[in-house]
Amino acid sequence: MSQTEISIRKLERMRILLREIEYLKHTLNATLYWDKLTYMPEKGLAYRSEVMTFLGNQLYERFDSAELRQLADYFDGRRGNAPEVDAMIRRIRNHDIYIRKIPQKEYSSYISLIVNAERGWEQAREENQFSTFAPYLERIVAAFQSFSAHWGYEEDPYDALMSFYEPGSTVREMDRLAEELRDFVVPLFHQIRGQMAESPSRPDFALPLEEQRRLSRQVLETIGFDFAAGRLDEGTHPTTLAASPKDVRILTAYTPDDLRSGFFNTLHEGGMGLYEQDIDPNLAGTLLGEVASFATEVAAARLYENLIGRSAGFWRVFFPKMKELCPSLAVPNWEAMFRGVNQVSPTLIRNDADELTYPLHILIRYEVEKDLIHGRLSVRDLPEVWAEKYRTYLGVIPSNHREGVLQDIQWAAGYMGYFPGYLTSNLMAAQFAAAMERSLGPIQTLLSQRRFEDIHQWLAEYVYRFGALYPPGELVRRATGEPLKTSYFIDYLREKYTAVYQLKK
Repeated sequence: MSQTEISIRKLERMRILLREIEYLKHTLNATLYWDKLTYMPEKGLAYRSEVMTFLGNQLYERFDSAELRQLADYFDGRRGNAPEVDAMIRRIRNHDIYIRKIPQKEYSSYISLIVNAERGWEQAREENQFSTFAPYLERIVAAFQSFSAHWGYEEDPYDALMSFYEPGSTVREMDRLAEELRDFVVPLFHQIRGQMAESPSRPDFALPLEEQRRLSRQVLETIGFDFAAGRLDEGTHPTTLAASPKDVRILTAYTPDDLRSGFFNTLHEGGMGLYEQDIDPNLAGTLLGEVASFATEVAAARLYENLIGRSAGFWRVFFPKMKELCPSLAVPNWEAMFRGVNQVSPTLIRNDADELTYPLHILIRYEVEKDLIHGRLSVRDLPEVWAEKYRTYLGVIPSNHREGVLQDIQWAAGYMGYFPGYLTSNLMAAQFAAAMERSLGPIQTLLSQRRFEDIHQWLAEYVYRFGALYPPGELVRRATGEPLKTSYFIDYLREKYTAVYQLKK
């Protein structure tokens, strides 16, 4: 048998093993998780915990198999590899680091903890008692302190956690980006806040839930979400889960007295849904049929939520349809809607934050996560520190735990080191949009001409279809022609809010 024939057979075998891993991974992290968040009865949690722990162990064992490691060794650095093969090896090595380096007993215990921690978080929110969730969070923090030691790092244990979601991320670089954004956002926020008293009265944004549901479906159809390959449901916390490009589940959440919350939840998740649906289906069974990283997926979400969904061009064309679908809508015209979705106002809830102050919510989470992992902050002191940071950054203080430290599900779901990606995602979104405008023309013109499909197809062609074939930094360079910068996002915010609030330049 020739060397070429041997390589072909080994590649076929490696694809079989990876496809089996994907079967487990998508069942565990998408289908079962979606069911748990939507329709699973409360009493089903105990047995579901056993099932998810079992599948987690199966996934661990398959990544830990000697055969897969031998196949990866065979192809690693081999001359003549196709780019897809090199990318597959990179992904196998990453999983090897982040899963196999954790002892199986510890990994199994962690999976069981997370399944039950989410229910503990939900109960704590219902009771408005942080103390109900605190024991879970203490164990989660301890788990990730241990994980960072297993995974290894050069300078900071938090580097290991961030790199799980964004390969190569470091506290050193993130601190620099955070400082640049903080130095721009805080002064602009205070400048705008100084003239808030002169702002006109706000329209009534209350809307019955049934009309909000119709509106959500309509906006997803408008941007190109394929309902034959996905669905829209409601949950406690908005999220997007994909079992494949042909099976993408969006969860949204509504607020009866303010349609903006549910509308932008849906549009945000819709951006993620488009990304998942546009990944090349030929990448299935390679570990590459996934988003490049958390931040690249959220970049798609922020692009649709903010750069499109909060633009004047969008509301000029979408508002008439909105009035048709929502007879109870009290907002009089598109101009009032545009002003209403671009109001800058300090809020306690991250998901309800305006586009300008949103980075400050992420900075708070980034800072407390670092302190938790370093042991500089104890879980029991978290609510007090959280409240003080909100007072310092945004001038508001939570009156209860539900609108404070219990508002996010991420820690309960086992996402530690995840929030910094929200900062880089905003930078990516603005940079992708700038590159698209160089190719297609101004976004405002595209929207006024109802060219939503052109926007969708540009993103699919230059970003989405590649899945995880390229690391996020390389994907940004390929799509935009340059490395990630803060300047596009800062320029976008400056131009937008100078116009909205008629600020002096």
